[in-house]
Amino acid sequence: MTIDLSRRELVGALAAAALLPGISPAQAAAAGLAMGPATPFSWEWLKGQALALSQRPYKPPVVNTKVIHAIDYDAAGQIGYREDRTLWADKHDETAIRFFHLSRAATTPVTIAVVENGQARQISYSESLFTMPAGHIARKLGSSGGFAGFRAMNANGMGDWLAFLGASYFRSAGALNQYGLSARGIAVNTATAGLEEFPAFTGFWLEHRSADEFTAYALLDGPSVAGAYRIVNRKTAEGVEQDVTLFVRLRADVERLGFAPLTSMYWYGEAEKLKGIDWRPEIHDSDGLLMWSGSGERIWRPLGNPPRVMANSFADDGPRGFGLLQRDRQFDHYQDDGVFYQKRPSLWIEPQGNWGKGSVQLVEIPTVQETDDNIVAFWVPAAPALASSSYDLAYHMRWIATEPAAGPVARVINTWRGVGGRPGLPPPPGVSKLVIDFQGERLKGLTRDSGVEPVVSVNGATASHVDAYPVVGFDDRWRLTIDVKAGSTPPTDLRAFLRLKGDALTETWLYQLF
Repeated sequence: MTIDLSRRELVGALAAAALLPGISPAQAAAAGLAMGPATPFSWEWLKGQALALSQRPYKPPVVNTKVIHAIDYDAAGQIGYREDRTLWADKHDETAIRFFHLSRAATTPVTIAVVENGQARQISYSESLFTMPAGHIARKLGSSGGFAGFRAMNANGMGDWLAFLGASYFRSAGALNQYGLSARGIAVNTATAGLEEFPAFTGFWLEHRSADEFTAYALLDGPSVAGAYRIVNRKTAEGVEQDVTLFVRLRADVERLGFAPLTSMYWYGEAEKLKGIDWRPEIHDSDGLLMWSGSGERIWRPLGNPPRVMANSFADDGPRGFGLLQRDRQFDHYQDDGVFYQKRPSLWIEPQGNWGKGSVQLVEIPTVQETDDNIVAFWVPAAPALASSSYDLAYHMRWIATEPAAGPVARVINTWRGVGGRPGLPPPPGVSKLVIDFQGERLKGLTRDSGVEPVVSVNGATASHVDAYPVVGFDDRWRLTIDVKAGSTPPTDLRAFLRLKGDALTETWLYQLF
């Protein structure tokens, strides 16, 4: 699998624009934010455009590749957006919009229009909208340059809370004002034998809704797919929420078609201590995949940094939700006072309507550094993704710092791995010990005499010394320990939870052991 954006370049591009307030479209002529003539616009019209586009052969955008690729991380950092050209700044709310310039991190030019009362007016690109040193490489683009994306600024002018930049990527700083994982419009052939595609949002239509809400309509185009997206973006006290409605039609067969894709980074954590060559105890944007199945089961799968690319599929029918979470919020577990991993947002997807049969799929890619986005999760419909197939889906997104919903079962809070055997005795060869901590209201007051039963299943290996017991000093925390002797064909898949009188007390813990 290849990734079209490096995390370092993306962060640099997000930091490139200026942060001061500006003016509104109503003052565009005086401010130099030129717009084209008004044309009718609606969601139905945009879907029609996507349908027509999907029925024509794909045409890649024509760009000045040599110059754009020369605008590297450092050069992009020298480009700022002029503070007096900010869209909707006169409203003094959370919807002030600034634009990104093209760079190596985002090479596809996008058109951007403003929608008001069913009419759209395209904003004209001009080099004069940006500040850059004399002789800067970007000046060679002249009028052939363009916008790469946009971001929504905080009302106080200190940074942004949402950004669309590069291919179909977008991300939010969430409730704790710290960027981390990203979302995409769609995933095409991720971790397959063929080449992964990165369809791009080629045009945006922005519509102001209220003091903390705006809608971004987008047209998607790629070799195998075209589509239309309506994304309502809302900043709240609990984080950032988005309502996504999409229409997608395929130009060609797709081996693996992923909807609501999430892209994150996991280098090492509490269960990957041997990979922790950096001085910091843990480094990850997310530490686990949470799934809420159509049957109501809560499933927690800790993320890993495997020795080879791994794609795991978790079948479901009518999923209620899934997401990549950063559950560990303790600073001393990371000790990073620069990028603050404990503040990275969790992203939760709630399907709207019945998505039917399919699977949540998790792709984990080996990495030896924190600048690689090596984790991807998405929903794949069960039916084959064939040419001319079309999809109408909707889902709710929440960029949060807490759990997405209070579940009826205790949650997994820790997963550790070490040598097996009993303390004080030589460790038996080839045996690993897995230790899982569960915490929640369902465990309060339970003792060893309450009848709590560990339920453990192991595929391709042998489990022994299985034990579950309350953790000393806590009235709502239990620990499960398992010794596993790996088989001859790794990885080993483990599944475990605690139950009482036939009822699940905890989430179902899944793990893959190499």
